[in-house]
Amino acid sequence: MDRLDEISAFAAVADARSFTQAARRLGVSGAQVSKLVARLEDRLGARLLNRTTRDVSLTDTGRAYLERARVLLEDFETLEDSVREESGPSGLLRISAPVSFGSKQLDPALLDFAAAYPSVSLEVFYADRMVNLVDEGFDVAIRIGRLPDSSLIARRLAPVTMIACASPAYLQKHGAPQSPSDLAAHEAIIDLNTAEPNLWSFAQEGECMDVRVHGRLRFAGAESCLAAAERGLGVARSPDFIAADRLREGRLTPLLCGFEPEVIAVHAVYPHSRHLAAKVRVFVDFLAERFAGEPEWRKGWGEPPWAARRGALPVG
Repeated sequence: MDRLDEISAFAAVADARSFTQAARRLGVSGAQVSKLVARLEDRLGARLLNRTTRDVSLTDTGRAYLERARVLLEDFETLEDSVREESGPSGLLRISAPVSFGSKQLDPALLDFAAAYPSVSLEVFYADRMVNLVDEGFDVAIRIGRLPDSSLIARRLAPVTMIACASPAYLQKHGAPQSPSDLAAHEAIIDLNTAEPNLWSFAQEGECMDVRVHGRLRFAGAESCLAAAERGLGVARSPDFIAADRLREGRLTPLLCGFEPEVIAVHAVYPHSRHLAAKVRVFVDFLAERFAGEPEWRKGWGEPPWAARRGALPVG
């Protein structure tokens, strides 16, 4: 087992390019990781890592050794998982998700999952940043939007529609925009968490319409943008799962309903592995079933003209 610990420590350092990050991922001290890697190099009689004060990199020997070591580690994990699966999924599942989706939509699903799988422990972190699953030791991340190319596996869970909206008081005072181009004359409330905060996308009859908007209020979060819109301070644009309650209760009014809004998607992403751990597989399957079909948050605030054509919209 000591040799396996050495190999695991070496692989963690190689992935993270840091002894500190590797130690955090493995749940041990930095000194212990350094000791394990040094012991492995001494036993092999070869330097596997180049170390500087700022970086850690693989030597040619280390790169070749790591390729073979990954196979060994995956085989060992497969062996252990095959035994665990006889009694059902178990172990610690670490999850990352955006703040708003987590609190509004994921929390109830997580509690139901915890009740259904009592042998699985959950550590859930909500943050509006893209975590590095491998370096930070996460098993699964929930991500919304168009995903960049990566080695991660992604499973689409549900569509998300970007909705422009404003308060009845704002519309009474300033009027409602009749086309996306009219937004240039309105005060936009900008969400800095989006990829291009000042560019809002719409479409009509399949033709894309990108509109550049401007405003004095800029928040790193859709919830704050909607709160400002509810106060009558401008037009906001938000994922429908965040705006749903305000739209349903009439505190905000959806705008430009004759134009197809941008549609993105919620995904569950996880690292590629020859053998997917049972706890990850059942969790992703659980979420896929939970969010299948028409999203719950879309219900109860009317069917704009583009809703009937939803099946033809891109899903990201």
